[in-house]
Amino acid sequence: MKVKVNFSFIVLIGIISFLLASCGSPLVKRQGESSKTGWAYNDEDWGSFEVIEYINQEAGPGLVLIEGGTFTMGSVEQDVMFDWNSVRRRVTVSSFYMDETEVSNLDYLEYVTWTNRIFQTRRGIYLRSLPDTLVWRRRLGYNEPYVEYYFRHPGYQDYPVVGVTWEQANEYCIWRTDRVNEKLLIENGVLDMDIDQQDSTNFNTDSYLAGIYEGIVDKGITDLAGNARKARMEDGIIQPRYRLPTEAEWEYAALSLIGNMEQDEIIYSQRVYPWDGHFVRNPEKVDRGRFMANSVRGRGDYMGVAGYLNDNAAPTAPVTAFWPNDFGLYCMAGNVNEWVLDVYREASSMDVDEFNPFRGNVFETFVRNKDGSFPTEPDSMGRPPKRRMGQIAEFASITDLTQDDVDQELNRYNYRKSDNKNYKDGDKRSTIGPKWIAGPTDNTQQMYNYGTYDPKTKQRKEAKSLVNDNVRVYKGGGWKDRVYWMVPGTRRFLQQTECRDDLGFRCAMIRIGSPDGF
Repeated sequence: MKVKVNFSFIVLIGIISFLLASCGSPLVKRQGESSKTGWAYNDEDWGSFEVIEYINQEAGPGLVLIEGGTFTMGSVEQDVMFDWNSVRRRVTVSSFYMDETEVSNLDYLEYVTWTNRIFQTRRGIYLRSLPDTLVWRRRLGYNEPYVEYYFRHPGYQDYPVVGVTWEQANEYCIWRTDRVNEKLLIENGVLDMDIDQQDSTNFNTDSYLAGIYEGIVDKGITDLAGNARKARMEDGIIQPRYRLPTEAEWEYAALSLIGNMEQDEIIYSQRVYPWDGHFVRNPEKVDRGRFMANSVRGRGDYMGVAGYLNDNAAPTAPVTAFWPNDFGLYCMAGNVNEWVLDVYREASSMDVDEFNPFRGNVFETFVRNKDGSFPTEPDSMGRPPKRRMGQIAEFASITDLTQDDVDQELNRYNYRKSDNKNYKDGDKRSTIGPKWIAGPTDNTQQMYNYGTYDPKTKQRKEAKSLVNDNVRVYKGGGWKDRVYWMVPGTRRFLQQTECRDDLGFRCAMIRIGSPDGF
């Protein structure tokens, strides 16, 4: 008699067996052997090479998967500002995750409360995390109630946080990465809850991976010899970094052209806004005539007439107000503008790559001792010290790196000495601009900001400009903007140390592996 065997049942039994054999380890070991050497995986007698069965990346809290693809980036509206800074071009964005909503006051209050609790002896860290509530203040307008109540009152807890600089937004992303990964390690039995973290002893993902942060070990992860060890990147427990989205990612997510897709890669219409049509009112029967986003309707009209407050928001609206776009993202137009990761340049569209375009890379590496080990002490924030590649002078007291080590680093083919904000700045082979700009001994010329060179003193004077390496892009339009700025292709800029009452942010994360899951 033939017996039919359910293959899924066999796989399930195999997984359960490995879980039981792992002595409490939360990781499932991959079966089989190397297709290139024939040596067995996860066998102490055959090389002790640990390989984990990784199925798929799970979205972090609050994130939505944005399936990548190609699209035409740039403004689709008439350039009424005559900036010519958003020329249309075809680019490709890889898949990534993005926050479903803007970061709210409640979300950010969780962060500042944590810094207040952890950094008891370094109060400056807590003070630097606070949003600037004075952004609401106007000389000839009575906005004092927003100064006093908007950030902390529970009536505004689901409203977008404002008064946050680009630098503060990035610090929030680092903090969020650490809190999510710490929770994952606790849930997987690697670490135990440590409620006594203070100052530099707080959990940081980089410090943990570098072996600088120890924490309170729970069961840990059992290696092939039966010994407990720390989690590693290869284990797949630790999530990638939260960060600000790039300008290309943000614009791609806002347009959400997936809703206009037909078979055979045909997009049947280009969008002006994150929704169909060239209008800003809802065409559906139930909500016909309602505004699709929170913006200025006309001079002096921010919310409508009493009895029929059309956009029902003055100034901001809750982060889940209005209708999500086809990616499921709320308020990608209006409500508040949003910081993105890029350094602003008018001609970025002419310079950046076609795949994952971005301007603003700063290549860094961890500071290491001569023997390759990490320093035993983190910095004041609990993070491992880092340096820009090729620069070691400021870390001379905590590292044995020599100029020979740096020269060896320079010989790597893919090494980039410049920070690539200006494209080829700092590159000795740069051909950007006339040769006299940098001067005989100065190799730090900058694109768009040449300065002047004095042949008598052999010195170059920096040019003064509002556009520099500390100016960042923001997009999306806000509650006090005209409809023009809600077009995803439009772009503006602001110093990364400044903030506004109509400017917030949301976070993103790279998608690991296949774009949509094979």
